[in-house]
Amino acid sequence: MKVPEPVPTTERATRAEQTGLIARAALRLTEWTERWVPDAFIFALMATVFVVGAAWVATKSTMPQVVDAWGRGFWELIPFTMQMALIIITGHVLATSRPMQRFIQRVALWPQSPRAAVVLVTLFALASSWINWGFSLIFSAMLGREVARRVAGVDYRALAAASFMGMGSIWAQGLSGSAALQMASPGALQPSVRDIIAHGGIVPAGIISFSHTIFMWQSFVSVLVEMIVVTAVMWLATPPAGVGRTAEDMGIELGDSEIEPLPAKNLTPGAWLEHSPLLNWFIVALGVAYLVRYFMQAGEPLNAINLNILNFAFLMGGFLLHRTPARLMQAVQHATPAVWGVLLQFPFYAGIAGIITATHLNDLLADVFVKISTPTTFPPLIALYSAVLGVFVPSGGSKWVIIAPYVMSAAHSLKVHLGWIVGTYDLGEALANLIQPFWMLPMLSLFRLGARDVMGYTFVVFLALTPVVLILVTVLGRTLGYPL
Repeated sequence: MKVPEPVPTTERATRAEQTGLIARAALRLTEWTERWVPDAFIFALMATVFVVGAAWVATKSTMPQVVDAWGRGFWELIPFTMQMALIIITGHVLATSRPMQRFIQRVALWPQSPRAAVVLVTLFALASSWINWGFSLIFSAMLGREVARRVAGVDYRALAAASFMGMGSIWAQGLSGSAALQMASPGALQPSVRDIIAHGGIVPAGIISFSHTIFMWQSFVSVLVEMIVVTAVMWLATPPAGVGRTAEDMGIELGDSEIEPLPAKNLTPGAWLEHSPLLNWFIVALGVAYLVRYFMQAGEPLNAINLNILNFAFLMGGFLLHRTPARLMQAVQHATPAVWGVLLQFPFYAGIAGIITATHLNDLLADVFVKISTPTTFPPLIALYSAVLGVFVPSGGSKWVIIAPYVMSAAHSLKVHLGWIVGTYDLGEALANLIQPFWMLPMLSLFRLGARDVMGYTFVVFLALTPVVLILVTVLGRTLGYPL
């Protein structure tokens, strides 16, 4: 890493005055969040207090009924929690493999300035999140740390925020988007919800395939526009060298970039099995054979994609890229600290979802939106609703389970394209991640930062991206007909 010369205080002040408006705003917001924004777990606890109070005051439920709803819902999302943890772990396993590490080291050599460094990490975070958000979180964070080692004077907080930009924009419109996966997977929603979506056979079996959600040209246009906007904002928000805070300024030791050495040649028989690729190759062959047969037997391959299949495919990729059981086990071991936040906080958000559903608080909220909606205004209202609710229930999948019944019913009533409503929900869902730090936890653990350190940057992107999203869902929605 290039070591920058110490910047005198007077020169630092002069550089700060010459910094652009957006970069100054990002720095000031970051200073504010560093002082006032609590840890992500506090958001979960505060949201619990708020929803308990709202359900008690705004519904007919008594406090004991609210308490019961919270307790019953607390463990309802354990399978989904495990799936989310495995997305992070399998993504981490892929991102920490030797081929990926070598790729990251080569790419980190490209930028020569702080702005170029932040833009590079932003672009890779955006592109990788469309493929798999778990992989994107870890891969982009590792790329950001590697870039921090090599680019002098780059703001470490800006790099961390850049590595999260995929989760704050386009992830839900990609292959691992929870709502699209649920709509395309027959067993992912309750039969009663499928009946609502089917609406008397208008949508066969209540299934909406990827061809009517993430693979529509309208979805691709929104992804492209978001990538341009997010990259431009991060470019403008990045402070010049000497103005921001480097990892060294923050007392964070990045260490040397090293690839795990090869094992010794003289191994015991047991150790030889751990370091031999033979078992990995067998498992990969078995897994590939299963995936081929799985998709061949599916009536429509796009409908066969779900979270379990994605996690399975990424795990097989980890077996392949790590080559030996020893390296794979070590990668999984290193990945597990990144999921502690998910394991601790997700039950609290499940409890919140339980209160919202059991007390019918969701119906009251939905009525407000439906009564003031038209076919034109319904998509932006749903995007806003998704973003607001996402602050309290930061899970695209569990939140869609809550709102899908009344949102899709309203879409039928208003004669709005059902697949686009899924996309609209996804666009709003991603916005919430920019101001709700829950999904930042895996990335923050790798950067050794807190949410307060990066939320100044993410909030600037939120302010710029929100009106763009509202325009996109409104304008593009007018190009689509009912029902699909």
